[in-house]
Amino acid sequence: MMDDRLIVALDVPNAPAGQDLAAQLGDAVNFYKIGLGMLTGGGLALANELKQEHGKRIFLDMKLFDISATIEAAVRGLAQFDLDFLTVHGDPHVVDAAKQGAAGSDMKILAVTILTSLDRNDLDACQIRAGDISDLVTTRASRAFEAGADGVIASPQEAAMIRALPLAHDRLIVTPGVRPAGAEMGDQKRVATPARAIADGADHIVVGRPVWQSPTPRLAAETILAELNGA
Repeated sequence: MMDDRLIVALDVPNAPAGQDLAAQLGDAVNFYKIGLGMLTGGGLALANELKQEHGKRIFLDMKLFDISATIEAAVRGLAQFDLDFLTVHGDPHVVDAAKQGAAGSDMKILAVTILTSLDRNDLDACQIRAGDISDLVTTRASRAFEAGADGVIASPQEAAMIRALPLAHDRLIVTPGVRPAGAEMGDQKRVATPARAIADGADHIVVGRPVWQSPTPRLAAETILAELNGA
């Protein structure tokens, strides 16, 4: 049985590069994230191809944010592609509209709490209210769950706190910002190892650069999966 806990981020420039990476990973990886960076490079077409022709699971990372009517329409359009996860911003009105747009499909709506590339200084620059990031994340997660979110995106450092929330027992926690031991942090500021993220309550981890920047991507993915299975 495939281990779907690892989601590999196809953060490559275009669909052909994504196809090539997926081919190298083969049956080692069953779950892929496709984000905004590839949207203009054929990202939706690649998502559909990987899902329909190769049976892969797809996480579409769009982080949608807009007025309710626009969110509902956009999500309804995306739901027709039979994808697995879609991200929206964790504001309650956005989550509620996204859930309405996804009605009748199996696509899970995941709410973004606070981006894992941000720290308190960044939040101050954005005029986000004062407070510890972990507290802000758990509050946003709780409100997103109340609005109907199927899960949340959060840094692995907040996974345990979110898992402890009353509404979180049957919801998904997906953690980017995961770095295998010895890997560079890149632009992430709140990170943990794969095993720690899962141990703290994450259902899925998202790993990008440590896989696609590796000279042997399949081996990199298999090493991460081995770490998860030993956790």
